[in-house]
Amino acid sequence: KQKVVDLAKIVAKYSGPMKLHIINFTEIQKYIYDACPEDELTIIMRRYMMRIAETIAKENKSLGLITGESIGQVASQTMQSLLCTNEVCTIPVYRPLIGFDKQDIIEISEKIGSYETSILPFEDCCTIWVAKHPVTKPNVNIIKKHEQNLSEHIDEMFEKAVSSREIISID
Repeated sequence: KQKVVDLAKIVAKYSGPMKLHIINFTEIQKYIYDACPEDELTIIMRRYMMRIAETIAKENKSLGLITGESIGQVASQTMQSLLCTNEVCTIPVYRPLIGFDKQDIIEISEKIGSYETSILPFEDCCTIWVAKHPVTKPNVNIIKKHEQNLSEHIDEMFEKAVSSREIISID
């Protein structure tokens, strides 16, 4: 959590004050991990992350979501994966780094002072629950089918995650 707070403070120097919403996503991840095919874990988890982000964005009357994704950096950032992830959102998803290569992003992060913090070793939800061979060309209809198998229990977990979030003001 502290790494995310520290990075948000660095970004706030350029964006202005913000509210950071910390979500306990572990219960949802465990459920998805136990219930879904391993190669689809990342994409299904990201779709639930986007649903949560959109719920919070709408509560705050935000006009969209902003992510740091860049095409092809990892399996979840292929064109097909991003399309599959976007499919759950009804508000725009902005990706200002989408066409930048890894070195360009590193240079930007060094310039704004976030690089050293961003590379600190830390197990997060994207490293603990990673598939050995994640799907890079997900079929949205197959993903939806597997999500339908989750729906009843995961809806309660979703509501709990959103309602119990921690909100930190970043100046």
